[in-house]
This record gives sequence, C-alpha cells and structure tokens, in this order.
Amino acid sequence: MKLELLQVTGSFKARGATNRLLALDAADIAHGIVTASGGNHGIATARAGFMAQVLATIFLPNNASLEKIEKLRAWKADVRIVGSAWHESNVAALAFHRETGAAYFHPFADADVVAGQGTVGLELLQELPEMTTVLVAMGGGGLITGVSTALKALKPGVRVVGIEAEGSPVLLRSLEAGRNIALNKVTTSVATMSCARSDDRIFEAVRDRVDEIVLVSDDEMRAAAKWLWFEMGLAADLSGAAALAALRNGRIPIKKNELVCAIVCGAGSDAVAT
Repeated sequence: MKLELLQVTGSFKARGATNRLLALDAADIAHGIVTASGGNHGIATARAGFMAQVLATIFLPNNASLEKIEKLRAWKADVRIVGSAWHESNVAALAFHRETGAAYFHPFADADVVAGQGTVGLELLQELPEMTTVLVAMGGGGLITGVSTALKALKPGVRVVGIEAEGSPVLLRSLEAGRNIALNKVTTSVATMSCARSDDRIFEAVRDRVDEIVLVSDDEMRAAAKWLWFEMGLAADLSGAAALAALRNGRIPIKKNELVCAIVCGAGSDAVAT
C-alpha cells in the first residue's frame, strides 16, 4: 500500500496544489486562491494559501464531511457550501474567480496539478520497481492521469487499474461511449469521488494509459475502510479505501506472482466514527 493518507493535509492532493502554487508568482495570487472540491483538494489548496499568506476560498458540495470542513477552517480558509455535487460547486468557484481575480486551482484538469500528483508514480518506481499492477481511486481523474503518465513513460508494462464509485462512473462511461461525456446524475455519497464530467484532456490520458476501470459501491468502500482501521489502525476516507474495496470484492483478477500496489489516497474518520 502507498500510504498517501499520511501525506501532509491527509492526501496526495497536497502534491498537486503545492506544485500549482510553485508555478505562480506573487502577482498571480495577489487576490487570493479559489477552488471547488469534495474536500481533499480543498484542504491542500487551503494549505497552499496558508503557505503563501493569502486567503483561500473553498467551495464544497453539501455532502462534504464535517471533518474536512473543520480542517479547511483550521488552515484559515473561507468555506462556502454550494450545490449537491462537485460540478455545481465548481460553477460557483469559477464565478468567484472571474469576479475577484483569485487564482483558480482546478482539482484535476490542470497540468501543474496533474504533474504534482504524478510524483506518486515516480516514488512508486523508486520504492517498488518490481511492481506489476497499481490500483488508483478516481474522481475527476487527476491522480490516475499523473500516476499513469509517469509509470507508462518509465515502465510501460505496469498495469494501471482505476477504481470509480458505482454512483459516479464518469470515466468508465466515457470510455464506453468513446468520448468525454457527462453523467445525468451522480448518486455516490463519497464527495471526493463525485464528478459528473471530467476534462477532455483527462479523458484522453485515461483512454491512452489506463488499462481498465472497475466500480465499487459506497458500502464496499465503507467496509474496506473499516478493515483498514481494524487490521492496521489506518484511518482512511472512503476514497482512500476504494483500491482495497476493489481487491476485497474480487473486482480485479490477480495472477500468481503479481505484485500489486494499492494507493490509499486519503485520510478520514469514515470507519473510525461508525
């Protein structure tokens, strides 16, 4: 397991948000920073604002966890709840960006953010060069795009498997349609894996570099999170438990002698509190 839940701010998202910040100068962020998030990217962006000593305004859907809202406020962010899914929050974030001039930090459709997430793949190759398969949870697709880009460039034979929530299979349905499409509705309760439409560039990267996508239910992720807590004392959020959920429920056939790495991408009290 690649324990990104132990990363600063509690998820891999710190990589992308920090890289985005480092690509900007003082004038770019003079009016602050804004983003929309299911939670983890928002916390990472709030930390970026704290580091740069500018206000970060974070738009969240109404299913974001109270725990993540508390973390955002601890990083001195201005938290605004808008809509029932990320894409609705993002409309408000983009409007705020246009009105105020705050620098917009997209959670997945930004080259600097994706490059930052790709450092997960570089570390995997350094730490586990004999790895044959990597399992990556997917929301908008930024993490799997960065990871698969790094892995396929340096070790093309690695199998990259994406895991989406049954209630938000946006990239799987797009691959089936042969183009980037929008879902009619998103039903998962997992805010960090909710996305009604990805970005065209993300879709193309996933089409070209991801070997397969499988689906897991919210209940399966919850059970996997409880297992991680019970067996190992790891407090993963439901997206962080998605890769283990896919393994535990037989979604991914594993051959003898395969060396599989599951990215535990985010921290949370989903299993601890129930």
